[in-house]
Amino acid sequence: MSTERYNAREAEPRWQKVWDERGIFRTRNDDPRPKYYVLEMFPYPSGRIHIGHGRNYVMGDVVARFKRMKGFNVLHPMGWDAFGLPAENAAIERNTHPGVWTYENIATMREQLKLLGLSLDWSREIATCDPDYYGEQQRIFLEFLKNGFVYRKESEVNWDPVDNTVLANEQVIDGRGWRSGALVERRKLNQWFFRITALAQELLDGLDTLERWPDKVRLMQRNWIGRSEGLHVRFALANPPADAPAGSPADIKVYTTRPDTLFGASFLALSPGHPMAEQLAGGNPALAAFVEECRRGGTSTAEIETQEKMGFDTGLTVRHPLGGPDLPVYVANFVLMEYGTGAIFGCPAHDQRDLDFARKYGLTVTPVVLPPGADPASFAVADVAYDGEGTLYHSHFLDGLTIPEAKEAVAARLEDQRLGNEPVGERAVNFRLRDWGISRQRYWGCPIPVIHCAACGPVPVPEDQLPVRLPDDVTFDAPGNPLDRHPSWKHVACPQCGQPATRETDTMDTFVDSSWYFARFASEPGTRPLQKAAADHWLPVDQYIGGIEHAILHLLYSRFFTRTLKKIGRVSVEEPFAGLFTQGMIVHETYKDAAGKWLFPEEVERDAEGRPVKVGTGEPVTIGAPEKMSKSKKNVVPPEIVADTYGVDCARWFMLSDTPPERDSEWTSAGIEGAWRFVQRIWRLVGDVVALAGPAAPAEPGTFGEDALALRRASHKLAAQMADDIERLRFNVAVARVHAFANVFGDAVVAARRGGTVGDDLAFALHEAARFLVRAVAPSVPHLAEECWTVLGGDGLVAEAEWPASEPSLLAEDTVTLPIQINGKRRADITVPKAASPAEVESAVLALDAVVKALDGRPPKRIIVVPQRIVNVVA
Repeated sequence: MSTERYNAREAEPRWQKVWDERGIFRTRNDDPRPKYYVLEMFPYPSGRIHIGHGRNYVMGDVVARFKRMKGFNVLHPMGWDAFGLPAENAAIERNTHPGVWTYENIATMREQLKLLGLSLDWSREIATCDPDYYGEQQRIFLEFLKNGFVYRKESEVNWDPVDNTVLANEQVIDGRGWRSGALVERRKLNQWFFRITALAQELLDGLDTLERWPDKVRLMQRNWIGRSEGLHVRFALANPPADAPAGSPADIKVYTTRPDTLFGASFLALSPGHPMAEQLAGGNPALAAFVEECRRGGTSTAEIETQEKMGFDTGLTVRHPLGGPDLPVYVANFVLMEYGTGAIFGCPAHDQRDLDFARKYGLTVTPVVLPPGADPASFAVADVAYDGEGTLYHSHFLDGLTIPEAKEAVAARLEDQRLGNEPVGERAVNFRLRDWGISRQRYWGCPIPVIHCAACGPVPVPEDQLPVRLPDDVTFDAPGNPLDRHPSWKHVACPQCGQPATRETDTMDTFVDSSWYFARFASEPGTRPLQKAAADHWLPVDQYIGGIEHAILHLLYSRFFTRTLKKIGRVSVEEPFAGLFTQGMIVHETYKDAAGKWLFPEEVERDAEGRPVKVGTGEPVTIGAPEKMSKSKKNVVPPEIVADTYGVDCARWFMLSDTPPERDSEWTSAGIEGAWRFVQRIWRLVGDVVALAGPAAPAEPGTFGEDALALRRASHKLAAQMADDIERLRFNVAVARVHAFANVFGDAVVAARRGGTVGDDLAFALHEAARFLVRAVAPSVPHLAEECWTVLGGDGLVAEAEWPASEPSLLAEDTVTLPIQINGKRRADITVPKAASPAEVESAVLALDAVVKALDGRPPKRIIVVPQRIVNVVA
C-alpha cells in the first residue's frame, strides 16, 4: 500500500465517478433476478440538505447495496416532492418564479445527495412539478372522477388566513396551519374531494396485513380511521319552529355510541354547520352571530376538545325517545358537522365534554351508570365525568344491566318504535375518517383538470388536452391565487357545448403528488409514467423508510390511492409498502452567542481551557440541549464539511453505529472522530494482510491449523450474523459485530507478525478474513470498501460483488459456556467442548480458582452437571 492513512478526500469522488460512468446502479425492468424495491420518502427541495437529512437515505442505501450483493435486482430511486407553498413564498420574497427557485434547489440538493455515495438510479429521477408527472396525475384524477371516487360540494373547510388556502383536517395542528402557524378559520367553499371514506373499512382491515409495519404506526392509523359501532336515534321536535318552511324535518337524527346512557340525557346539541342551525340562524341575528363566532374557532378535533364549550339555546325542545323528559336543543361549538350526523345528545354524567357544557349552562346531571361497588344512594358526579364500566341504574327497564347489555336492549326497543314511517333507532357503523378535501387556492400545484361551464356544469378536460399546464407568466404582487387573476389562462371554451367557460383555478393538495410517486418510479425512463405491468412488477415497495411524522397524512393517503388505482385497473396491488421503517432523527447541540443569536457549529470552538467560544472573537458561547437539526437554529452540519474533513464514509458509519436506528442519534465531534479512527483501522488491517500474506489470495489448503481455523470461524460468523442484522434493519448491531471482529482480526494479524513466517493456511485465512470484512462493510462504507477491494486484488467492483457465503461447518459451535453455581450462587463460567463428558466437565470445574477457593481444601459434597446448561457445586 502506498500510504498508511486512507485518503477519503481523494478516494470518495473517484469511486463515485466510476460508479456513475459504469451505470452500475441503473435498474432494468427485464432483469431476470428477483426484484427488491427499497425507497426512502422523497424530499421537498427547500434549498440545501444537512447531515440530519441523510440518515434515512444512508439506511436505505445499506439495504439496497446489501440486497444487490445477495443477488436481487434492486430498484433504489430518488425524486422531489416539488410543488407547494414554500416555493410561492420564496417567489414573493425573492421576486422570482417558483419553478426557478425549485429547480435551482433540486440541482443543489442532488449534488449534496451524491456526496453521500448513495447507490441511486438517477435515471429514474422525477420532480412532481414536471408536466409529464402531473399530467399523469390529472389522468388519474379524471379516472377517479369517472369511477365515483372524486366529487365536488360546498363544505365547511379549514382556511389558513396567512397562506390563503384550504387545509386538510390532518394539516391543522393545535388549531394552526401546519406550515404558516396561523390560527385556522372555518369557511364554506366549493371543494373537490377524494372519497376516502368509501374505503374506510378496507383501509382498517388492511392494517392487519402489514406485519412489517411498526405497531405504533398501525395504531395511529386505526385511531385516525376511528371505526365505531352505534345507533342512529331520531328525536321528534316537540315545538317545531313556526316559520319553518314546508317539508322541514320534524325530527333531529343523532349518532351515538352510548345509547345505554339515554336516560341520563339532558340536552341535544347541533353543529354550527347543521342545516337546522343554519335555518334557525336565518331568522335569528343573535344565533347567526354565534355561528359566525364558532367558525372563527379551532377546527381540529384536539382544538375543539380543549376549547371553552360554548352554546346557544335555540328555544326548541325534542321528545325523549324512551319516554323521559323533553330536552332543550342548543347549537354548540364542540359538535362537528363532519362526524356522525352533526348532532349529539348530551349525557353530562358520563362524558366530560357534555359535563363541562351542562355545568356552564345549568343543565341537569343524572348518573345512569353505577361504578362497581358504588352505593346507588350516594354516588354522584361532581367535576369529573364517570366513563368506566358499571351497571345501569336510574334507567327504568335498563336497571341492573351491564353497558353492553343495555346498548343491545335500547337498540332492540328503538328499532321497533316508529317516527312516521321510519324506525326511531337504526344500528350504524361510523368512522372518524372524513373525505379528503384536495382543493388548494394556490398557483404552484397540479391544476385540477376540470372546466366550469354555465350550461354544462363541471366538465372534465378532454384526454387530448392533457396535461393542463401551469402558465409561466404569473405575478405574486397581490394576495390570493395568481391563477384567478391571470388574464387568459382560465378562459377557455367548454369541451361539450363550445360556449365560453373557465378552468378550475384550484390546484391539488401536494399530498396527492406523493400518494403515487412510488408507482411512477416503476416505469423506466422514456415510458408512460404509470405502466400497469411495470407497477405490478415492482410494487409493493419491499422496504420503505421515513419519519414517523408521516404516519397518517402521507401513508394513509398512499394506501387509499393504491387501493383506488387497483379498483380502476391501473395496478394489481392493494398496499403500496410491504415493509415500513420509521427512523429516528439526528440531533445536535445548539449554540448562541452573547447577543442571543444562533450560531452554526463551525462558528464555535474551544479555548485553551476547554470553554466554548465564538470563532474569531473568543466571546463566550452558550450551549443548548441537543435538538433536531434545523436551519432556523443553525445546529446543522452540511455534508460538504463532513466530506472535506472526515469523508462521507465516516459520517455513514457514525449514523449507523451510534444508536438503534429507530431512535434519535446525537451528532458529536467525538462520535465522528471515533468513526474516522475505525475507518483508518480497517484500512490498516487490509494493508497488514497484504504485507504479511502477499497481494494475491493463495489457494485454499487442504488442512488448517487452529489459529487459521479460529480466524475462519470468526470471518464466516461475521458474514452470517451481519446478513441477519441488515435484513432486520439492526444497523447498530451489525456495526458492533464489525468492531468485535476487528479485534479478533487484529489479534490474528499481531500473532502472525510475531510468528514471522506465515503458512499457507494462515495466509489463506488472513486474505479470506480481509475479503469477508471488506464485503461485509461495503454497504455501509462503500468508498473505503472499493479502495480496500482494489488493494486485495478483488475482481471488478465490490459494489457488484456477492455477499460472502458462510460455510455451515464453520458456523457450528464446538464449545459451550456453562455458568457455575456454588451453593446456589453464580460464581464463575467455564467454556468446555460440547462433546465433553460429565466427568470431564467436573474435572475442569474443580480446577477453577473460584471453586478451589470456595472448597478451601475440602472435597465437594456434590457436583451436579446438567449437560450444556449449568454446573451446580455443593461445597
